[in-house]
Amino acid sequence: MSAGAGLAPEFLRPEHGRSTLAQLVPAISSHLTGQGTDPFGLPDAQRYVLLLVDGMGAELLNSHSGLAPHLTSMDGHLGTVTCAVPSTTATSLSCLGTGAQPGRHGILGYTFRSPLGGVVMNALTWRGGDAPSVLQPHPTAFEKLVARQVAVTSVGPERFKRSGLTMASLRGPEFVPVADEDDIDLRADLARAAADRGDHSLTYVYERSLDHVGHGDGCESSAWRRRLGWVDELVEALSEGLDPGTVLVVTADHGMVDIPGDRRIVVEDDASLLADVDDIAGEPRFRHIYTDRPEEVARRWSRVLGDRACVLTADEAIAAGLFGDWDPGLRSRLGDVVVPMRRDWAVMTERQPQEMGLIGMHGSLTSVEMAVPLRWETVGSPRW
Repeated sequence: MSAGAGLAPEFLRPEHGRSTLAQLVPAISSHLTGQGTDPFGLPDAQRYVLLLVDGMGAELLNSHSGLAPHLTSMDGHLGTVTCAVPSTTATSLSCLGTGAQPGRHGILGYTFRSPLGGVVMNALTWRGGDAPSVLQPHPTAFEKLVARQVAVTSVGPERFKRSGLTMASLRGPEFVPVADEDDIDLRADLARAAADRGDHSLTYVYERSLDHVGHGDGCESSAWRRRLGWVDELVEALSEGLDPGTVLVVTADHGMVDIPGDRRIVVEDDASLLADVDDIAGEPRFRHIYTDRPEEVARRWSRVLGDRACVLTADEAIAAGLFGDWDPGLRSRLGDVVVPMRRDWAVMTERQPQEMGLIGMHGSLTSVEMAVPLRWETVGSPRW
């Protein structure tokens, strides 16, 4: 193993196959179709609305519970549910949509090498990406539900209707675009209409603004706290608008940590970090390093970063089970060295200038990034 390759004590490993986002849609499916299992203990129903709030980590929500009274008083909740590795939107949404672990669906981060083009692609904008059906060829969990005559709808930002990530990992639902994302009543109306489709239905609702505020202002900012209150209003509006007996489920894709200015290591400031490096991808909290000399690069990065990071070769990360069950065909996508950061440190690169202005970040394995809430209520039931 490379120097410093052990996982940090503060890291929270995902329990693949047991309590991650990848199990959530299959769990709902078990109630709608009578096939499969539900490890979360969700209530039985014919209609489910699943709201995913981008960036609303469990620890952040718990520490600001007074700002989200409806969310925190929902009658169903589970202790430890995690996203996968890395703790980032493209990977987490792919876990949710496909019902698979990253080592199977292959969306291995915010940026990573595309399998055919061999260039660093962006999984959110799809810049540099191959065809979505090449990146993620397996049937999604949504498609499997549709095949079993369940009415599945996605209510989300209009620009995401035909995005690469939607077509790769979230395909299958009828897409209902939201033109004005700040209109809570509109979102609630669209979700209610979608939930009323068919005899059995699943409606997926995506909300992204909390994550944007966290990146720009920080997750400890007053702007973030105000937006969390707005998210709670959205949850309440959904609950009030849905037909009785509908189960409303709320979760998130990752948490977030604010990175101080003096905790940002810029790769280009240290020539030894660039030696033998072909490409740098990932994000500041979880770097993918592409190189023909992984052992040497891992030792060098470990020596420079010390206890600020855990530096692993790809083989070590795979063997540690970070990505769950591993498809060897995905190997070219994964960095030859991966660098999850500890505490509130980040590794920046001028190759991705857009990340230099971020305050809140995520991607690593700390509990504040990995743990996500899972709360639910049956609409029309008494609230405690």
